[in-house]
Amino acid sequence: MEVTLAFIIFIISYVFIISEKINRALVACLGGAAMLFAGIFSMDTAFMQYIDWHTIALLLSMMILVSITSQSGVFEYVAVHVARQVDGKPIPLLVFISLLTAIGSALLNNVTTVLLVVPIVLTLTKILKVNAVPFLLSIILASNIGGTATLIGDPPNLMIGQAVEHLTFNDFLIHLGPVVAIIFIVVMAGLVYYYRKALTVSAENRRKLIEVDPKSYLKDKVLIVKSLSVLAITTVGFILQPLLNVDLTSIAMGGALLLMLLTYEKQDVEEVFKSVEWVTLFFFVGLFMLVGGLKEVGLIDEIAKSIIFYTDGDLPKTALLILWASGIISGFVDNIPFVAAMIPVILEFQSYGMTNLDPLWWALALGACLGGNATLIGASSNVIVAGLAVKAKHSFSYMEFLKVGAPVALVSFIISTIYIYFRYLIFFY
Repeated sequence: MEVTLAFIIFIISYVFIISEKINRALVACLGGAAMLFAGIFSMDTAFMQYIDWHTIALLLSMMILVSITSQSGVFEYVAVHVARQVDGKPIPLLVFISLLTAIGSALLNNVTTVLLVVPIVLTLTKILKVNAVPFLLSIILASNIGGTATLIGDPPNLMIGQAVEHLTFNDFLIHLGPVVAIIFIVVMAGLVYYYRKALTVSAENRRKLIEVDPKSYLKDKVLIVKSLSVLAITTVGFILQPLLNVDLTSIAMGGALLLMLLTYEKQDVEEVFKSVEWVTLFFFVGLFMLVGGLKEVGLIDEIAKSIIFYTDGDLPKTALLILWASGIISGFVDNIPFVAAMIPVILEFQSYGMTNLDPLWWALALGACLGGNATLIGASSNVIVAGLAVKAKHSFSYMEFLKVGAPVALVSFIISTIYIYFRYLIFFY
């Protein structure tokens, strides 16, 4: 009876999350509460075993860091400066904005990065009087690709990193960075070719942009120095984490608290906390409870057994199945709940004789993060950009995104398959 109840609660919650008719954080928390009322697990069990507070705290810390830094205007300065460097030419600007988004997504996270970059791009395209849609679609694709490269770049990676203790920030960068760089170059080449005739700007409009002074966007030079210094220290801390022997959450929290302390006179603490994306954090809380219900009743264990049975316990087959399955599924549902469900499945493989699970983690990360590019609802950053585009009256349809996103996802999967096979799996034959 408990198995049936847990499954029904999870499916109903999942359907509403996908439909987005009701706020997904509310749906996830209601689903988690339903698990409690159904007696699937107790409150103590949910809070002590299933809700990953490390992930919640890490996300909260990064949100605070970026929120305070954004008040300085430094992000707008960089964007306008880049636009001037390419003389307002749309194709080079598309490439540079995408590169900026990819790097920002890797070092901050893709959701935060698109929230910062999209308003800037809308301003630049308005000055140039050029179609903003190609830039918006490129931002989505670049954010998901760039976010794949690091532990903090995309929520699925963050969840994997917190679940697997021996995987560090450097591990993600070393193992996923090379393939992400290749995919980014290939995708950008494709986008440039696809939009080569659509993006044209008059000399007059380019001149207007060049006349804009980037320094006019800088609001507080002292805040710039403080925020960028703390961000740099925090990033270095992530890189040196194995030597420091301090977990990532502590490093991120330390950076956030330090920046709040350094800026509290001008950045009101209450205002900083108001700027935090609490909806995202509560979505994670509810999601952890939903997946915890499946684990509590043994459904996760059964899924693991099924995959092992299908692949005969063969690591290469399992890795490639996870890559493509996670990629395809993440294209049609948000990758966060899918990864939350898959993490305990992969962990369960150890009890069935698989000792080296690292190739499976890289396959899951690549599939889930890159699969988010396939459709408009594949990742959180996609939905956020689409919402901002509607408000700015530069909306694009599901099918319009699909024409670009689906081929990009397919090419990304093919490149990832070749990469994973020759770097990790060829030795098993």
